[in-house]
Parts: sequence; structure tokens; C-alpha cells
Amino acid sequence: MSDNILPNWENLVKKQLKTEDIYPILEKENLEGIEVKPFYTEVQKPLVNLPRVEESTHLVASYHESLEEEVFAFVLDRNVENLEDKTIFVNNKDLAGHISPEEEDQYYSLIDVFDEQKGSIDDQLAKELLAKEFKRSICVDISLHQNAGAAIYQQLGIALAKTKELVELYGADILNQLIFRIAVGGNYFFEMAKIRAFKIVFNQLSKEYGLDEVPYIFAETSLRNKAVSDNENNLIRSTLELAAAMIGGADAVFSNNYLVGKSTDNSQEISFKQQIVLAYESIINVFEDASNGSYYVEDITRQMAEKSWSLFVEIEEAGGYLELLKQGVIQKKIYDHAIQEQQWIEEGKIKLIGVNLYPKLDVKKSISELYNAKEIKAVRWAEMFE
Repeated sequence: MSDNILPNWENLVKKQLKTEDIYPILEKENLEGIEVKPFYTEVQKPLVNLPRVEESTHLVASYHESLEEEVFAFVLDRNVENLEDKTIFVNNKDLAGHISPEEEDQYYSLIDVFDEQKGSIDDQLAKELLAKEFKRSICVDISLHQNAGAAIYQQLGIALAKTKELVELYGADILNQLIFRIAVGGNYFFEMAKIRAFKIVFNQLSKEYGLDEVPYIFAETSLRNKAVSDNENNLIRSTLELAAAMIGGADAVFSNNYLVGKSTDNSQEISFKQQIVLAYESIINVFEDASNGSYYVEDITRQMAEKSWSLFVEIEEAGGYLELLKQGVIQKKIYDHAIQEQQWIEEGKIKLIGVNLYPKLDVKKSISELYNAKEIKAVRWAEMFE
């Protein structure tokens, strides 16, 4: 933006807002502690293109026999015979135990070996999965943390801390055996930046071990901002979340059913075809780092990377992820952010159309009924109104 445009822009906005002090009005508050400017004329530290593992983003569906012809990647909870030339994300540990991959098979594990309740790693399960020789054997699941109300920098800091625990147990070679399951929320540009920031901090962690690894990111739509009686808006929200994930550079995307608490063959098909429309109408799944060069996204990416790395260091200096889980510290950090977020929902600072904006229902559950400082559990914003 040239020097002569800037004053003209400012003068126009001052006239429209009828004030000389425009910046406090234009600044948008957020709970992440990320500084967001009204406009950007440059970026402090331009980023290189952030690569991904897959050449193009896998479009993943829940398995259904009617989708076999048109879908090339499935989440599988049960055994399916004669499923060939597909990419399979195994979501059931009993099923994983029965699978013996052939050389041409593309199997990935979505099974988390962490027990968040006990603050431990299931060592036997981890060793069994590693012995399977899947393309990626161990899942680091932080979708739970997003759905429980963790801030973005908390999600990424926790992902790094969980990774460090695995490296300490199984060695640095495990880094290229990990798949990160990440839930993508509704803050469109922040979620793009979240995926990009995680690539930066994971790569930085790998360099601590003399490696130069790229994380494998399986991104799915959030449950946190969905409502039972608001199906059409759920569909719009999840479409934007999928777009943010693809533009951010996820290796695989998956849409949870937009119907909350129930599922039909039709809703399963529509949920998957959201991805098809995005991929084939806008081809955003083929670009390696589509938002690279956007001053806004670049700036918040850098801030998120710095904040999440700082939290990771803080967790490590205090004893590590598992130790802080046992002490209840991780749970409390997430709880504090989650209830703040829920208060913003109650006050209307975060707008959820059909729930707290043009609402049909009164508040039925209090924040204290929904959240527990000693437990990481998924809570949808709309639950207080349902």
C-alpha cells in the first residue's frame, strides 16, 4: 500500500466513523492474545512456503458402501472386506489389531495412545501400532482439546508437549510416524494460521533432534460450535472449517456429521460432498500453502507459533505434559480459557447465529454445569441453550 493511499484511507474511515480516534474502534478483541491490526501494509518476517506431506489434500469420508466408487479415502471403525486401492484412516484399536497391511495399502492410525484421564501413555498399544508398519502409526489427538475449549496456542503447545513425551519413550525416529488429529473451529483466518503455525513449531522441534520433519495433519470439523436444532448453519460452519483446513495446508480433511447426535445416510453423503464441492469447484486442496503471502495470515501465523512454542517450553520446564496432567494443571489451563469463551457466548461477544444471535431458546445450563476444572471434555457452545 503506497504512502499516498494510507492517509486517504484513514481520512475516509475517520469521516465514516465520525471520529479522529479510529483504531480502538477497528481493533477486534480476541481471547487468543493475538494482535490483529485493522489493515496491513507489510509483514515483519515473510515466511517461506510451508510444505505438507501429501501432494494434495485427502478428502476423507466415513465408510459407507454407497461411497466406494467415488471416494478414495475412508475413516474406518469396522472391518470391510476387499477394500482395495484406498487410503484408510483406522479409528478403532481392535480393528487395527486385525489389519496386516500389504505393501500397496495406505493405512494410517487415528488411535491416540495417550490416556488423558490417567496422565499416561499406553505403551503396549503404541508398540503394537508401531509394529504394524502403517504409513503413520501413532496419532497425537488434539481435537479433544479444541472441542473442550482450549485456545489455539494451547492446542499447539500441547501437541508439541505430547510429541516430546513420545520422542522420549521411542526415540526421534517416531516423528515421521506421527499423525496429528486437529479440530478446526470457526475463526476462519485464525484456523488457517493454526495449521500453518503448527508446521513451523513442529519443524522447529524436529530440528532439536537433528531432523527436518513436516507434520502429517488430519484436520476435522469442530463439534464445539455446532447446535442440535441448527442444521443448516452447522453445514455452513463446517464448510468454512474445511476450507480453512485445505487453505492452511492440511494433509487430510474430514467432516464430522453436521447433524448433532444423529446421523442418516443422506447427512453422511452431504457431509462428505462439502469437501467435493470445495475441492472440485475451487481446487484449494491442491495448493501446498495457498495463504502464503497474505500479510494478515502471515502475521497471525507468526504470533501463534511464538505463543505456542512459549507454552511448550513452559510445560517442559514444569515437568512435561503427563506430569502436568496428573497435577491437573493442563485441565485447569483449558478450563480457564473454555469458561471465558463460554461467557463470551452468553454475552453475545462470540456470535452463533440461531443460538445467541436471533436465539430461539433461553439459557438452560450454567457454565458451572457444563465445565469441570479437573477434566478435559468436549462441550459445545450451544449446550447452554439446549
